[in-house]
Amino acid sequence: MRVEVLGCYGGASPSCRLTCLVVNGRVALDAGCLAQALPLERQYRIEAVVVSHSHMDHTNGLPFFIDNVFGRREDLDIRGNPATIQALREHLFNHATWPDFSLLPNSTIRFEPFTSEEPFEAGGVRFTPVPVTHVVPTHGFLVEMDGSALLWSSDTGPTERFWQVANEAERLDAVCIEVSFENSLQPIADASQHLTPRTLAGELAKLERDVRVLVHHVKPGSLEMVQREIEALGDSRVEFLEQGRTYDF
Repeated sequence: MRVEVLGCYGGASPSCRLTCLVVNGRVALDAGCLAQALPLERQYRIEAVVVSHSHMDHTNGLPFFIDNVFGRREDLDIRGNPATIQALREHLFNHATWPDFSLLPNSTIRFEPFTSEEPFEAGGVRFTPVPVTHVVPTHGFLVEMDGSALLWSSDTGPTERFWQVANEAERLDAVCIEVSFENSLQPIADASQHLTPRTLAGELAKLERDVRVLVHHVKPGSLEMVQREIEALGDSRVEFLEQGRTYDF
């Protein structure tokens, strides 16, 4: 399973792109920078977009991506939990902010809700939605293909089911966990249900296996401090997910 990191930050700057991964060149996981970071000819090959939740840093590229590929591929599935699909239709694809391409004549675009913890296939990859703790309904995903597995947190504060899935998974190559703010901004992190290095340490104590841990979703203004504070944790499992890198699992 090949995972290309188009963007892995919780905010945007000239050097930090919003969250979007591409799995095996066929399915996007979140769409923060999908239209901006992926060449057009590769956008046409995307068969599905799996959206973790409705926040803009995970959906920002979706309207422009759909605009780019509409009429250029036969089928495109947009998958999200029911609250996310509703939010996309009501607040983004509402014909006032952006057209709802799924309602245009001869459209093959589908907005499809998934059910928590019920696996589904997209782009030849198996996704199992795992509920996490955030200010809007949000899911991480156990992403599996050909014996390899990645557990992706999306946005979360301290949570439980995610780590249970990590510990119970038959195969697990890596865990991607968010850290958004440095420790001095703990009140903001708590209010917005995100993690800091301090709360990450508590979450990692729930992980019962020796597996690679990849940190993502850092806010651009917090990046240097978060890097120092995570290094100070001294946990050899932890590294940062790298924008522009392709990982093979």
